Amino acid sequence: MSALPLAIPAARNAPRGDDWQARVARAFSRAAPHYAERAVAQRIMAEPLLSRLPARAERVLDLGCGPGEMTASLAGRFGAGCTVIGLDLAPGMLEVARHTHGDAARWLCGDAAALPLGEASQDLVVSNLAIQWCPDLDAVMAELRRVLRPGGRVLVNTLGPGTLAEVGQAWSRPDPPAGLLAFRDAACHRRAARAAGFHSLDCQERALRFHYPDLAAVMASIKGIGAQTSRPGGRLTRADLARAARRYEIQREPEGLPVTYRLLTLELYA
Repeated sequence: MSALPLAIPAARNAPRGDDWQARVARAFSRAAPHYAERAVAQRIMAEPLLSRLPARAERVLDLGCGPGEMTASLAGRFGAGCTVIGLDLAPGMLEVARHTHGDAARWLCGDAAALPLGEASQDLVVSNLAIQWCPDLDAVMAELRRVLRPGGRVLVNTLGPGTLAEVGQAWSRPDPPAGLLAFRDAACHRRAARAAGFHSLDCQERALRFHYPDLAAVMASIKGIGAQTSRPGGRLTRADLARAARRYEIQREPEGLPVTYRLLTLELYA
């Protein structure tokens, strides 16, 4: 389920329960066949996580595994003595993962806020750009702590406030085609981690900027990797797109139209 450009009803006001989960799962399932080839920025953002991996682990969870690219990498990294689980909310993503990577990992469909795993069952949990989709951060942190063994580690990439600011400005009038996620800051993640019982937390923040040739390419990147659900207000008109394109052009840089991500890399210890 991991993704970059995010266009979906804001997390603070998001529908709760099965409707919200079903909409997110459908969006990512639709994008699954072409997700890996379009998620170039996601792979770049995964590097801070991969550089922090421990030397050894016997049981590893990739939370929000998408089509399983990083899951398979983790399985190769830790070898035959390690059991790796790739978990995602979107069945379509898991179908692609199974087809592409076979039995390199165990593939599970599940919710980060209600993990279908036993207590103290994992040495390591890795999650690249998935938990920003979860409305209840406290529940996610509590589940991460529950499934982690004593002395275990959690490595998470998520996104903070200021992410996709340029996209938000381009769509500010009229409102965005779908409201952008209400990204949570580092302090919010620290509070949730402490409340869940993690005794140590390191949080690194950095900004990464990517460029696209035009608004169509920006929107294609959003739609192409599944991070856009159906729009309650109906389809965009040509006038909507033209207005947004004019506003985005004001922000153009020599490399193209900028898209900024505020990356938070969390390292949690049980």
